[in-house]
Amino acid sequence: MKLKKKYINLNDTLSHIRLQVAEGIPYAKNNIPQFFNPIDLFYWLKSRITYKSDPPGVELLQSLPTLLKNNFWGKSGLGDCDCFSIAILTMLQTQKMSCKPWIKLAGRDKLNAVHIWPGVDYKGEEIALDLTNRKPNEERPYKFVQKIYFNYL
Repeated sequence: MKLKKKYINLNDTLSHIRLQVAEGIPYAKNNIPQFFNPIDLFYWLKSRITYKSDPPGVELLQSLPTLLKNNFWGKSGLGDCDCFSIAILTMLQTQKMSCKPWIKLAGRDKLNAVHIWPGVDYKGEEIALDLTNRKPNEERPYKFVQKIYFNYL
């Protein structure tokens, strides 16, 4: 499902991200392979996506099936950091590997996030899965970063 709406605030966006993750789980169960570790999952999805900013004044939140099949932009894989975060978080919900998913919100001040990315605590290590970067475990520096453990329920 595509969710195209005017940006209200961060809490509103986070609640809609959770809804988009929940909606994509049946698709992930039927269409996404099982991976041995989060790094393999990262590279599998990385090869299928391309960064594209939201339309001006719009918060576009695409579920995993929308991002990969019926994209808002008319081309599979086009999305931004929140679309990519939704995709990773959705895929993680259907994986058998033991990990604890999280998101990080980052910004130049405490109240306004400008970037979101997912990651996992896996085998005692924190692994960033930011698809806007070339490789896993890369995190750009921000003045303010908040880590929130993710549960779609």
